[in-house]
Amino acid sequence: MACSKDQLLARLQDLQIDFARYEHPVVMTVEDQGKYVGNMEGRLCKNLFIKDKKQRFYIISALSDTKVDMKVLSQRLGLGKGGLRMAPEEALIEILQVPLGSVTPFALVNESARDVSLLLDKGIKTQERCIFHPLSNDMSISLNSDGLDKFFKSIGRDPSYVDLEANPTVGKDQPPDLAAFVPSGSMVLPDPPEKAVSMQNASGHHVIASSNPKAVAEKTTKPSNNVCNVNHKSANAVKPSSCFTDSEKFVEEIIDIISAHVLTETKEGSIKQNGEELGTDIADRLKKCCVSELKNLATMFKNTAYTEGFQSGKASLLR
Repeated sequence: MACSKDQLLARLQDLQIDFARYEHPVVMTVEDQGKYVGNMEGRLCKNLFIKDKKQRFYIISALSDTKVDMKVLSQRLGLGKGGLRMAPEEALIEILQVPLGSVTPFALVNESARDVSLLLDKGIKTQERCIFHPLSNDMSISLNSDGLDKFFKSIGRDPSYVDLEANPTVGKDQPPDLAAFVPSGSMVLPDPPEKAVSMQNASGHHVIASSNPKAVAEKTTKPSNNVCNVNHKSANAVKPSSCFTDSEKFVEEIIDIISAHVLTETKEGSIKQNGEELGTDIADRLKKCCVSELKNLATMFKNTAYTEGFQSGKASLLR
């Protein structure tokens, strides 16, 4: 079971974190939340739950008026322009373990969210207090950034604040500045029949749209159901994946991707249908389904190499 709202509030009290709570009807957007707590002390924050093509998940927490360009953010993470999208409803429930409209950085208290990366708006540090949902969208709490940092450190997280509105050039001599925030773990969620899927609007809360998400055959990190099991380190959330710094692991990653697709294609029905032409058919299918995925993998390897080269050069200059 997930950590509950009451358990979270008790944890904040145990940590002697100063916060104020405001109960209100269930709200689904920042605008609706503002109708009830907009006149209270503190700035409203929007929280986006997003994923990349490799099934890695991120929470973006920003002031409500901070402009977050998803294409720019994707490039800054080293994922290309179209590497990010809103996470589906099943990921919200299985990983963050919060209801629709309740995305919050406090969800990282759950063990199931251990591999979720967190990017915090640097504007939060400039505010006396900021307002978030405490795992449920029928209540809001306000606290200062020191209290927020104290909470993150209590669950083994080292909070990092970044300029989410920046648009730095990314290229050969300018490696992606947020590449270290890409987690190395990936998750494969169940592939359900067509159903309502949660997506987040520009306000930073989930709305429902019809879709049929397709699970990707990747190495799986199975979420745990431990209640408030927070004594863990989330180094994966702040360090580049080891497969992008080790050429042997990089090759293994490629083989894993191709093997997964081959196993998917070599089913009994395909063998009967294609007979002796099965090999050619599989080769054609692999070209179609693997090209974009392998290009993305190669880009990550290249960007990591640029980043390490840049840091090494910088370190040499400082000696």
